Amino acid sequence: MKFNARFALCSGLAALFLSPLAFANEALVKKGVEAWLGSSGPKVENVRKTGALGLYEVQVDGELIYTDEKVTHIIIGEVIEAPSRKNLTEERKQKLAQIKFSDLPLDLAVKQVKGNGKRLLATFEDPNCSYCKKLAQELQGVNDVTIYTFIYPILSPDSTEKAKNLWCASDRVKAWNDFMINNQAPASKNCNHPTEKVVAFGKKLNIRGTPTMFFADGSRVPGYMPMNILEKALDRGSANSR
Repeated sequence: MKFNARFALCSGLAALFLSPLAFANEALVKKGVEAWLGSSGPKVENVRKTGALGLYEVQVDGELIYTDEKVTHIIIGEVIEAPSRKNLTEERKQKLAQIKFSDLPLDLAVKQVKGNGKRLLATFEDPNCSYCKKLAQELQGVNDVTIYTFIYPILSPDSTEKAKNLWCASDRVKAWNDFMINNQAPASKNCNHPTEKVVAFGKKLNIRGTPTMFFADGSRVPGYMPMNILEKALDRGSANSR
């Protein structure tokens, strides 16, 4: 495992300068948690000492758990900072879920430019997702945005067939909007489509539900957003990416 010499602690906690002993302790915690999980269990992705109660944060299969230095207790749940009522676990999850927008394989997405297209939004959506259809309705009223839609068929057996037909349509943007907004199914077509690549990339990002949205600053939002909140998120994402 590779660790930086300095870790940014969530919610304004002071940064810790890690000594070789700290690295050794993290390695021992990793070994202890993996022993607790068992050989058939998920692997530990990362270990980091937090500033709360001397706990160690352990990333396992995209989730966070906590333990003490000797792995005598395992805490599965959320850590709340009592005075501020901040959910430190949720803040940390959001930080870990951030990406670099430029790392997205945008050539695998349906690109739609509205107005000046200055704001950026990438979505992972299943054609059979009801909340994705609600999102499509909301996006009709959003302007000055470039939308990259990754068709991500994970919900039902025929999602993959619909994804293929939508990608292979002569006008992908029109086919997508016709289906998601007006329920007009695309004609059956065959072409060289990127569905498997999109699914593989989505799994790499640990995307388990649709819609999942990414904004220009790399922030991730799982789930549907009404237009007024979506507009603010687009503006915030653009401002923070500068």
